[in-house]
Amino acid sequence: MKEHHCTSIVPLFNHLSEEEQDKIESLVIHCHFNKGETVWQPGDDPLLIIVASGSMKVYMIAGNGREQLLRLLTPGSYEGANALLGARAQDLFIDTLEATDACLLRKSNFTALLEKTPKLALKLLEINAQRMADTENQTRFLMMERVETRLSAYLLSLYLLSGGAADLEIPMKMKDLSAYLGTTPETLSRKLHLLEETNLISRKGKKMHWSTYFGHKISKIRCQKNK
Repeated sequence: MKEHHCTSIVPLFNHLSEEEQDKIESLVIHCHFNKGETVWQPGDDPLLIIVASGSMKVYMIAGNGREQLLRLLTPGSYEGANALLGARAQDLFIDTLEATDACLLRKSNFTALLEKTPKLALKLLEINAQRMADTENQTRFLMMERVETRLSAYLLSLYLLSGGAADLEIPMKMKDLSAYLGTTPETLSRKLHLLEETNLISRKGKKMHWSTYFGHKISKIRCQKNK
């Protein structure tokens, strides 16, 4: 199987020198997974899992037996660093959403890299801080009682992150977005239609266009927050 290089595409490694990246490439295990395979589950040995191509989902099983989507992994994304650093293992599952190529790094090798490469340790702290902020945002969404409030808050966050762009694309499939927001695909579809009927957005699949009124409304909110 032709090897896929992960270090050049993942933000955790691509800031390192070419020599340092080559060293990491020599340590990773190159794997191919079919659609729907479980890559990691509770009880497995800690691994850093880096997506080279394809996609995966990271999720937990809620008390009612439903999946609670935590995040999607696309090319350049990784999962497993916390467990490699000694954090208590969570009840996480990682499944592929399509045929996926990945690079796997064992705990002993990852720990040695951190000890020898201070730049890597600092980058890991930076990326994990952003991931914690994203998790806090999702928790905030799920605490909102009404689904339309969760959806609106999520769309507002996308709008602000884009810098107020009139057009953008939701970075996940609608069924995954519904799981992320703690609702069903049918309910999510109804709520999106309501936003379209009130002319706040126009939509084609995952692509969104914000109305002028929507942009004006967000600008006012941003100004109020900055006072």
